[in-house]
Parts: sequence; structure tokens; C-alpha cells
Amino acid sequence: MKSLPLARLIALSAPVLLLGGAYASQYFGGLHPCEMCWWQRYPHMAAIPLALIAYGLRARACWSLGFTGLAGLAIGISGLIGLFHAGVEYGWWEGLTTCSTTPTGGSGTDLLNQIMASPITRCDVAPWDLFGISLAGYNGLLSSAAALAILALIVKARKA
Repeated sequence: MKSLPLARLIALSAPVLLLGGAYASQYFGGLHPCEMCWWQRYPHMAAIPLALIAYGLRARACWSLGFTGLAGLAIGISGLIGLFHAGVEYGWWEGLTTCSTTPTGGSGTDLLNQIMASPITRCDVAPWDLFGISLAGYNGLLSSAAALAILALIVKARKA
């Protein structure tokens, strides 16, 4: 099962690097995430502990393989959300049709102040791109590629 260690490595490093890039672009680049950006982050947040469990279960190859597969599935879900979000940004299909900013409560004045203080981030406009590909597009491509690589390595490990 020489391919399983590589699958575990990808299952841990892909979400760590992609989340790191997302948070760096938010806190250092000033690119505030929209609702669909957050949707892409959640599966990566789930993949990290699953991959860590897979590392912890290295002695039990079958269990490690299962948790690696679950991490790969989470990464793939993030990739699909990213591809969907990129399609919304490129105008290929419609995305959210309602306001996704939800105030936390309080008086009418408090609610209005919360809404007015929230950064306006539209899901259908890419705030940044490189070579015509948005951050959502890169997440979709990289996450999908990582998920497919993990799947291929798991299949290879099961055959060994």
C-alpha cells in the first residue's frame, strides 16, 4: 500500500493550503468572502480532521484508507461547489437570488447598523482573477484534481 501515504499527504495538504490561501486573501488581500466562498471552506474544514485521523490510524491500513477517502470526498465536494461558484461568476448560470447576509438580532436600529456595517460581497462578481480564472475557479480545479488523485491512489492501494 505504497500509494496510501501519498493519498494521506494530499488529503491533508490540499485543504490546509487551499484554506490558507483563502484566509490569506481575506485577511492580507482584503478580499471578503461571499456566502458561496464560505460554502467552499466548510468541506475543507471537515477534510483536515479526517485526514489527521487517517494519519493517526496508519497502523490500521483499512481504517486509514477509509478516513483518507472521506477526506478526499470532502475535498471533492469543495471542488464541485467551487466550480459551481465559478460558473455563477462567469454568468453561465444563476446563483443565489436572495440576500445571504443574516443579521444576528437586536432592535431595528441594531439590525440596520449590522447590515450597513457588513462588507458588500456579491457571489456573481469575481473580486480577483489570474489568467481569467477566479479564486472559486482555482479552488474548483485544484480541489477536484486533489480529490481525483486521492481516489486514484486509494483504488491503487486497494488493488495492492
